[in-house]
Amino acid sequence: MRASYADILASLKRSDGLPISDLSRELGKSYMGIKQHCLKLTAMGYLEEWRVPRARKEVGRPEKLYRLTKKCDPLFPQAGSELGLSVLEGVKALYGGAAPEKLLFHHFQKLLDRWQPKVRAGKSMVEKATRLADLRDKEGWFSRCHYDSETGFRIEEFHTPLADVYENYPNAVRMEVQMMEKVLGTRIVRTEASTGKGRKRVVYEIATLGVSEKKAKARPPISPRPEVDRAPQGMLF
Repeated sequence: MRASYADILASLKRSDGLPISDLSRELGKSYMGIKQHCLKLTAMGYLEEWRVPRARKEVGRPEKLYRLTKKCDPLFPQAGSELGLSVLEGVKALYGGAAPEKLLFHHFQKLLDRWQPKVRAGKSMVEKATRLADLRDKEGWFSRCHYDSETGFRIEEFHTPLADVYENYPNAVRMEVQMMEKVLGTRIVRTEASTGKGRKRVVYEIATLGVSEKKAKARPPISPRPEVDRAPQGMLF
């Protein structure tokens, strides 16, 4: 079975760009088949290509990579963002300014209850983080685990289904990080890294897997949230 356009777009969504050889290896398909698909997707405006210099030890012309264009954005929509924002605004109008954050608080509590047993079944922190990345990937976050000697082990994400919610309710970002910390049982440092041409990925550096405890502790303290902290009993953040 040949790789579909969707397979290629999904693989590129989880990266800063890939050459044909890497796409072929990742998808387990022929080099020429992937190349023809990429050429067609480029002609349709969904991919763009660019060249990067090879490493010093390698010889030859700069390597050609493919990455997604802005035309792909509608293919990876937000998770019901228009409806979600409408509901949050309605709750705010009916029950007061703190109500939307209480509702979001409840949402992350539900995720904690659902994900924690599955993640904690992992025998090591690496396995737990991998399980968490897999769960988030299945729900549209395009997550992957990544390791290198300089940055250590982290979860990287290339799509944020709740981006519009986070823009309107920034405290939701902190709630999400706190939920992930409880799921994994360790500190997490969340950063956003530019991948060029307006793109960015979210990086979750895991304290016990490559991020020094000193860096994790240096995270700005969480400011009190009097209204949200009066959420109903059972919300454990």
